[in-house]
Amino acid sequence: MDKNVDISLSVNGQEVSRRVPARTNLVDFVRYELELTGSHVGCEHGVCGACTIRVNGAIVRGCLMLAAQADGATVETIEGVSESSEISDLQAAFHERNALQCGFCTPGFLLTAQELLSQNPSPSRDEIREFISGNYCRCTGYQAIVDAIERVAGERRQAAE
Repeated sequence: MDKNVDISLSVNGQEVSRRVPARTNLVDFVRYELELTGSHVGCEHGVCGACTIRVNGAIVRGCLMLAAQADGATVETIEGVSESSEISDLQAAFHERNALQCGFCTPGFLLTAQELLSQNPSPSRDEIREFISGNYCRCTGYQAIVDAIERVAGERRQAAE
């Protein structure tokens, strides 16, 4: 019995086809097979947010999704989203507000913040806190992260007017 599967997917705009062990999770696939190391493996239980990846436009926990489940999907990692400049304002705000230190959790926070702002362009501080509550940071505390997201929300609203 073959315990490998063939998968084909788009990762950051590039078509990828591989034969992988059936039990390979998506974050391990992008990190070790594709060498896209921006998404991290933290808790391996889906609670820390370090493994956040975007699949078909929605964020998922890459440690909880099998690579085989992404067959045919469009996958975007922090590298692809960063290269597109989609989150450049969030990246700048995180830097300016000192909302990152070691950087381990930052990719997950950035992808989560982008999803929040795409769903709710005017979140309250409480809504920001609630939306990012599945992402853990052991260095910065959350005040600066909330400040950065709030600032970008305001700037994006102002630019849209």
